[in-house]
Amino acid sequence: MGKKLQYRRLLLLGSLLGGAFAVLACRLVEVQAIRHEELQVMAQHIREILLQPRRGDIFDANHHLLATSVFVKTVCADPTLLTNRQAEVARAIAPILQLDEQEVYQKLQLKTVVNKKGETVPDRYVILKSKVPVETWELVRSAMTNLSFGVNERKLPQKERRFFADLRAKAIFPAQVDEQVRNYPNQNLAAHVIGFLGVDGQPGSPTIGQMVGADGIERFMQEKLAGTAGSRITEVDARSREVMALRRQEINAQDGYNVVLTIDSFLQHLLEDSLAEGMKKHTPLNISGIVVRPQTGEILAMAMLPNFNPGDLKGDPAARRNCIIGDPMEPGSTFKIVVVSGALNDQIVTLNEVFACDSPFPFAGQSLKDHGKSYGPLSVEGIITKSSNIGAAKIGIKLGSRRLYEYMCEYGFGARTGIPLPFESRGISHPTEKWSKLSIARIPMGQGVSVTRLQMVMAMSAIANNGRLMRPFLVNRLEDRDGNVIAQYQPEMVRQVVSEATAQQMVQALKTVVTKEGTAVKAALDDYTVAGKTGTAEKVIVGVKGYAPGKYMSSFIGFFPADKPELCISIVMDEPKAGHLGGLTAAPVFHDFATAAANHLNIRPDRTNASPVLASAGNSLSVARSVQSAAGKQFRNP
Repeated sequence: MGKKLQYRRLLLLGSLLGGAFAVLACRLVEVQAIRHEELQVMAQHIREILLQPRRGDIFDANHHLLATSVFVKTVCADPTLLTNRQAEVARAIAPILQLDEQEVYQKLQLKTVVNKKGETVPDRYVILKSKVPVETWELVRSAMTNLSFGVNERKLPQKERRFFADLRAKAIFPAQVDEQVRNYPNQNLAAHVIGFLGVDGQPGSPTIGQMVGADGIERFMQEKLAGTAGSRITEVDARSREVMALRRQEINAQDGYNVVLTIDSFLQHLLEDSLAEGMKKHTPLNISGIVVRPQTGEILAMAMLPNFNPGDLKGDPAARRNCIIGDPMEPGSTFKIVVVSGALNDQIVTLNEVFACDSPFPFAGQSLKDHGKSYGPLSVEGIITKSSNIGAAKIGIKLGSRRLYEYMCEYGFGARTGIPLPFESRGISHPTEKWSKLSIARIPMGQGVSVTRLQMVMAMSAIANNGRLMRPFLVNRLEDRDGNVIAQYQPEMVRQVVSEATAQQMVQALKTVVTKEGTAVKAALDDYTVAGKTGTAEKVIVGVKGYAPGKYMSSFIGFFPADKPELCISIVMDEPKAGHLGGLTAAPVFHDFATAAANHLNIRPDRTNASPVLASAGNSLSVARSVQSAAGKQFRNP
């Protein structure tokens, strides 16, 4: 009796276990086979989605847009939702995306991929096109919503109706995170100032994902422009689509700040047009121009040709290099302002003191010559007027190597100017213990020292500014997306290089350069007194001691009105043809640009025979900046 009861219990237990396994097997069949697709869509898991901030814009001084970012979509497809409807979908969306219909059709075909687990699975994420404007994506979505398949769907079974609904709503979709594209509305304008974007610092596509500034303001102000990324912790379905109702945490991205430059776009246009004329006439390897407001150090325009389009980095990569700040050169006779102003400042010479400038002048076993002729006796002022190498050498000898080197340092040679642009060179200014016996005679005429074009124009601006050297001022302020001032930068004086009296004597001498007796009569302006200096420097052969025969760096740096300067302008040509003297090549470019710039800025003429022009007590740009909002914290020039 006892054994029968045990058998019954075992039979009952076995029956219960068998039934349970049968129910479980049925459930597994339902989950794995019958409802596999439905449940896979419903499956969810946690994911952190990175939210990209909008990169800040770059504006000129008058708030004209120089660089901006726009959000774009990446249009994707899930071929598993299309079955045999690829042709209709391709026909509907290919024209909107401006793609070949057959190409889209092929992309919509179901393919397989190997996932991270090594499993072969259907490919549910096919990229059709990236960098699609938001407006274009809306047209694609509308086309999919209204897509007709030539059947009466109301009469179809529920499963087929669901198929068409899913196809319209889910088969074509945008990537979760929008990208950005960097646009440069003026294309090549101010390209070497604005710079360009790259991938991890390397030149590349202008799309912003992991993009960073690779050069120019885009690189130097990267942290301010980039903003701070946000994140969203949410649940996504099996196709990596976010489940909106199940968001768990969101930290908003902080958009980048807008950068407002001191550059005046209209002046920049004028400068680049003038440089293009000089390029056409003399076909140099490159030509550059810099426009500085001497009293503040503001860079109103800075350009170099050849240039490039920051949004389309085709062509010669060498054209992207900013030679103005990155390539030192021997300055030639423009450097004479250093030795003459130093000697005047130390009261070692006067403007009227006369030096014998007979050519040749033997010194340290070599002969120094002046260009073209032997000048004979010249005053210090006349040495500037005629640009006498012998006269400059004799003044340098009288000043002495120690003081000459100290004045070179005071003017900023051998050190970076601090302009907020990357890759600035210090130039080459050797200490006196490395000088040869010839150095004291060669350096005063601009040989044996290397400077950047920016250093040289800032030194001339110091003379125009009563001896005060200013730091180049390129970034005016930072603003948020609503235009609120976050940081207002201020002009910064570096040091008083020479006294005001010395600077005024130099201005007097530099005025004579553009007279009929000087080397730059072609730089003279009808309505303004100009002060300036020419430079014609033989080019050094890289890696070899010596100069390249027949190759020159030709320049003119001048400011006007001479006694109350508004602008200081540098024009430099690298290996000009059809003439090489700075007074014949660079000076005419200065003249053409300065005339146009004066009209644009309404600069008051200072010559008694000036033609009538629209003028005011100060130029319009100065007035506009004096009254602009000073809201926000005050900062030193970055």
